[in-house]
Amino acid sequence: MSDPAVYARLPKVHRDESRTQGLDRLELIRFLQVAQTLTVHHGALAYLLGINALRASEAAAVRIEDYAETLRGHRVLHLVGKGNKPATMPITVPVLRVLKACRGQRTTGRLLLRPVSGNPIDRRDAYRMVTRIAKVAGIPRHISPHSLRHAAITNALDAGVPLRDAQILARHADPRTTEHYDRARGNLDRHGVHFLTAYVAGV
Repeated sequence: MSDPAVYARLPKVHRDESRTQGLDRLELIRFLQVAQTLTVHHGALAYLLGINALRASEAAAVRIEDYAETLRGHRVLHLVGKGNKPATMPITVPVLRVLKACRGQRTTGRLLLRPVSGNPIDRRDAYRMVTRIAKVAGIPRHISPHSLRHAAITNALDAGVPLRDAQILARHADPRTTEHYDRARGNLDRHGVHFLTAYVAGV
């Protein structure tokens, strides 16, 4: 008797484009600026997500001790990412500035705290904080922590960062995953219909 599972057809999984609503350059700048006007914790969270492309859980887990080291002249952040993979990334001067403001006089412990209770934030707090920043910034659509990670990656590519370096920023194991983040918007901007319309415009 034959196995009926042999004839089963698996659904196709389409991974050509990222459906996440990210932020363009001006929106990202606005988001970062507004975040700093709320609390130092909103500001630090915004930069960790929108510049260093951290995931919500990764940002929430950052400890003050995690970015105390300097390597080859770069202040670095040590973290454990998705799949328990350790990672080290540089912290630029603007990011370090907001992290220092968030830290205050503290020398140890979790960096990001709930503004009212002073307890460490969790992933859900990060979502709420991002939603509040987006609302104050006047961004008229749903923005999540992943939207900020998406924005970091796509804006890096727009800035001319090579795909390989953007992949390192995102900590993607497969470069095709990094490409997915940029392809949806790129397909619209560079779609062949624009060139075809211009080509036949004189007909």
